[in-house]
Amino acid sequence: MKTRRLSALVCVSAAWLTGCGASGLADPAAGAPPRAQVDREGDDTAIEVKHPEQFPLATAIRRDATSALSVTGVVNPDVSRAVPVVSLTSGRVIDLRVRLGDRVQKGQLLLRIQSADISAAFSDYRKAAADQGLAQSQLDRAKAMFDRGAIAKKEEEVAQTAADKARVDVENATERLHVLGMDANQTPTAIVEVVAPVSGVITEQNVTNAAGVKTLDNSPNLFTISDLSRVWVICDVHENELSTVRVGDTADIHLAAYPDKMLTGRISNIGEVLDPSLRTAKVRIEIANPGLMRIGMFVTATFRGQSTQTRAVVPATAILHLHDREWVYVPVGSAQFQRMEVKTGDTLPDHLQEVVSGLQPGQRVVSNALVFQNTVEQ
Repeated sequence: MKTRRLSALVCVSAAWLTGCGASGLADPAAGAPPRAQVDREGDDTAIEVKHPEQFPLATAIRRDATSALSVTGVVNPDVSRAVPVVSLTSGRVIDLRVRLGDRVQKGQLLLRIQSADISAAFSDYRKAAADQGLAQSQLDRAKAMFDRGAIAKKEEEVAQTAADKARVDVENATERLHVLGMDANQTPTAIVEVVAPVSGVITEQNVTNAAGVKTLDNSPNLFTISDLSRVWVICDVHENELSTVRVGDTADIHLAAYPDKMLTGRISNIGEVLDPSLRTAKVRIEIANPGLMRIGMFVTATFRGQSTQTRAVVPATAILHLHDREWVYVPVGSAQFQRMEVKTGDTLPDHLQEVVSGLQPGQRVVSNALVFQNTVEQ
């Protein structure tokens, strides 16, 4: 009897506990789909999933595109549009009107120089002009006296020679003033004004206020004025990529300072000599400057190749970025997937991504690689 009562009590207790568990501990995931279970095969890249329907697939579509090469470059002035500003006389700067970086117009006054050369040139010219006047008066008097028979022919010839020499001296003194940038008809002065020969931006300055200016042969350029309406972009292209660029081709220029702007230039020169250490050639691109490009600015130049290449295009979410590499998951069976490394290209509209290598058009990939990877790691 005691054994029967104990058995009954155990049965009642078990039934009561079962009822409490069913009513108080309901499974919240009872209505959810079964959780995907992942089994790895012998290869780490081969993964078996028991519920593959939870990971939708996308088919890589085909896209025909020209090959592209992107390199960095630096904006430089066009040397053919850079004009040096020099002083034809030595002296001392007494009035400096502009500085490095200023924009100037043709004919604008840049600086004034007090020069002893100018004073000496005007002095020589005035002396030569006075000597010429005296020689001409003596010649006129000699001719009058010769006509009256008062002097011999020889004396008239001597007066004529002196007048000719005085005229040559005046011509030489006048030419020297012209060489120094002065005019013989202007008021004599020791001040010379240096003006801008062209319009542009001052990209080099080698003179300061009160500085001494040497002769033309021993003095560097006072200024360099560059016309920046057109500039050069100098890029380094590696030896194995030179087949992508050709003289005359266009290049897309992207400015780091203005990411929404894209300019177009033309390749005008490819260096004949490679850098021995970097194995790169200098590629020069000529481009019109809309006013945004500044000397020394870094840009990205994209060269478009001549041949058309077939690329695969997949959703951007199908690309997994892991450890500085890019991967996709492709099905290799009814419930098996394999991770494949790819190399991506341009980012396309509508959240699409171009794949340069590692995947062919028509292949199927997991449309959301990050979700799949998170499931694998759990």
